[in-house]
Formats: sequence, C-alpha cells, structure tokens
Amino acid sequence: MTDTIFTKIIRREIPANIVYEDDLCLAFTDINPQAPTHILVIPKQSIPKLEEAKDDDQNLLGHLLMAAKKVAKEVGLTNGYRVVINNGEDGGQTVYHLHLHILGGRYLGWPPG
Repeated sequence: MTDTIFTKIIRREIPANIVYEDDLCLAFTDINPQAPTHILVIPKQSIPKLEEAKDDDQNLLGHLLMAAKKVAKEVGLTNGYRVVINNGEDGGQTVYHLHLHILGGRYLGWPPG
C-alpha cells in the first residue's frame, strides 16, 4: 500500500472524524470543507486514482458509491448532494488514493468549476 495521508488515517496514525466504516471503506469529514457537509469516502485498498482501477475493482467501486449513499442519508443530506471523484492533476486530485467527495448542505451550482 502506497503511504498517503489516507493510509495513515486507515491505520489510525492520523486522527480523523470518522463517520462511517465497514470492511472495505472508511468515511470521514474533510479538513478543508468546500460545502457545509464535505465527507470523503475512501477504500481501504489502495487504488491511486480511478484511471488505475482494474476490472477486478468493479465491486469495490460500486460499494464505495453505496457507502456514499448511506453516509449522505446518515448525515441528513435529504435535499440532495454531489458525489465527486477527482482523477489526476488536471482533475484536481491532490491525494493519490482514490476517494469520493460527498458535498452537500447548500445548493451546488453547475458547472462546478
């Protein structure tokens, strides 16, 4: 596993406000929120970016989306939310461990940026 801030959170070497965890993933609040609710969902298996996911990762990727749905419901995002995956430098990815952003708690305009 490549050592990133996220792998250190998984190993509990860095504290995080964890809001959900199961055998395959972990969700925690973002330390630099871009919306009133900003939660990251990360797989415990290290995949640097979506572009590097393999066919064998299909079930895990689906699991991450279902976890995002559960988390959004648990934190009360009943009026909608956005799920974002940044991929690579031009996509705005800064931590090279695949992660989903759940953004909500306010109207999110389009286009996003």
